[in-house]
Amino acid sequence: MKRIILFSVLLLLGLVSSQMLVFLDEEIRRSLVFVIRNINLVFLAFIMIHVGAEFSIDRSNMGKYGWDYFVAATAAGLPWIFCTLYFVYAFNHGSEVPRFAIWTDALLLARFASPTATGVLFAMFTAAGLENTWVFKKARTLIIFDDLDTILFLIPIKMFIVGFHAESVVMILLISTLLYLIWKKSHVFRLPLNWYWVLLYAFLIAGICETIFIVTDHIEAILPIQIEILLPAFALGTILAYPKRIRNIHHFFEKGGEKIAKWFITGLFIFLVGFSMPPIKIEGAHSIGGITVPMALLHVLALTFLSNLGKMFPFFCYRKEATMRERFALALTMCPRGEVGAGVLILAIGLLTHIDKVVVLLAMTSLALNLLLTGPLIMVIKQLLSKVPEKR
Repeated sequence: MKRIILFSVLLLLGLVSSQMLVFLDEEIRRSLVFVIRNINLVFLAFIMIHVGAEFSIDRSNMGKYGWDYFVAATAAGLPWIFCTLYFVYAFNHGSEVPRFAIWTDALLLARFASPTATGVLFAMFTAAGLENTWVFKKARTLIIFDDLDTILFLIPIKMFIVGFHAESVVMILLISTLLYLIWKKSHVFRLPLNWYWVLLYAFLIAGICETIFIVTDHIEAILPIQIEILLPAFALGTILAYPKRIRNIHHFFEKGGEKIAKWFITGLFIFLVGFSMPPIKIEGAHSIGGITVPMALLHVLALTFLSNLGKMFPFFCYRKEATMRERFALALTMCPRGEVGAGVLILAIGLLTHIDKVVVLLAMTSLALNLLLTGPLIMVIKQLLSKVPEKR
């Protein structure tokens, strides 16, 4: 419980600190944001390599992965649908704006509600001592599929807005290659898994992904190849074989210097996730972009409710595998948002043409609220699972 409280405080401190950036010089702020973003990518890759290293494919029951993907697709799709409808019908877009254009922009912007906060959530679960529960093991699969769906759905939406580009085909091929490696080369390549080696791997992955983005952005600024760090880092973790004489990789990660380094990097990552949130600009004491503050708060609460309501579908699944408490805990596990959702919002800002930017601000505030709820949600999940007998 102490770790959850500590991480929640770090997250809050990061969010508060991010709002102070508006007082910095524009050039300094941009440089700082760039540096923080890349450090955060390295730390996220570090966490995801660990997650991948502890992931194993159950080849004796392959059918369950198809069902898991369907459940994850609903957890990614329903919040998207709910928030899209809200963006279209809850705001006055003006009669001069084509309805088709509003729908296109809303579909892109609403993707912020889809991805679960992978790195933060896994860190919080480990801090709560829940990493050996059925909920964590199932969530690990669902969340990877959830983020994969977010990336895959973004490709046709962006193509719809800016037209077909060869970069989209390259992205699909890269994702397919990574999925093939996860499937066929699970824990095959024997490389060191000590924390400093994992940090080096994370640095290399983040560097490669960022280099590809910068180069393709220079070549084609409309649709550069931006590989989310989650899948490559997770894939690397899954293909790395365990060191010799180590039977339980989780125990290896939780010993001595490995444990200290893991928690130190995780704490910094959680702080930087909060610190990476864009500043929330309020115009005056009574208005936010032309919307009164009470109405803006209602919009934020409505978006938060709808996005989390869409994440509840897993509660109705896995009746033969888990108790009602476990299924409810699993659904709550899908609710927190974080780094990928923020990335979608940043992407949307550059592509939106008809929806007012104040709507992006409201979505951003909802994302921040969801991020702050991560700690309390983990406490609720821990309480739910405390009354479930250990059977796995």
